[in-house]
Amino acid sequence: MDMKDDEVLERAVRGDREAFGELYERYVDRIYNYVFYRTGNIHDAEDLTERVFMRALRHIGNYHNRGLPVSAWFYRIAHNLVANWHRDNSRRKEVPIEDRIVATSQSEHPERELLISEQNEELLLIIRRLPPERQLLLILKFVDHLSNAEIGHIMGRTEGAIKSLYHRTLLVVRDEYGLSEISKDGNHKDEERN
Repeated sequence: MDMKDDEVLERAVRGDREAFGELYERYVDRIYNYVFYRTGNIHDAEDLTERVFMRALRHIGNYHNRGLPVSAWFYRIAHNLVANWHRDNSRRKEVPIEDRIVATSQSEHPERELLISEQNEELLLIIRRLPPERQLLLILKFVDHLSNAEIGHIMGRTEGAIKSLYHRTLLVVRDEYGLSEISKDGNHKDEERN
């Protein structure tokens, strides 16, 4: 379909299941990415993504266009489901085995891959401690590769507000990750002294 989201949404609100299917095709990957980066678990991300679209389908007839893109509605549903998931799972921590397997046979330097993997895990933990709004911003920016204007539409903010929030968020991540200790050439200051 070459129709704009608003046109497809209008048809979906009137009960056109194919139109809703088109919206699903357009946004399922983005919503999955958001949920995956918030949960860190492939299986839960798939389940929650399915729930997002099932809930949206059940309530599409009640949708009221408030001038925001339909993606903002999908992200809001996803945010609520992820918040509930975190609340319900706060007592147990499950780590699927396949998420921990490191393919060392294909690597020339397994130590380097392990170091990169540990750094990525540390960065993800820092990001997951951020408020949900800032997590959403980083996911939309780095995973979905959206512009500040597009992110502003989804989050209901101006482009300038998104730039400011983005800058403040990067400062927090940098300070938490210890990137302020990295010199211009990419080495830690402690390494330079040795």
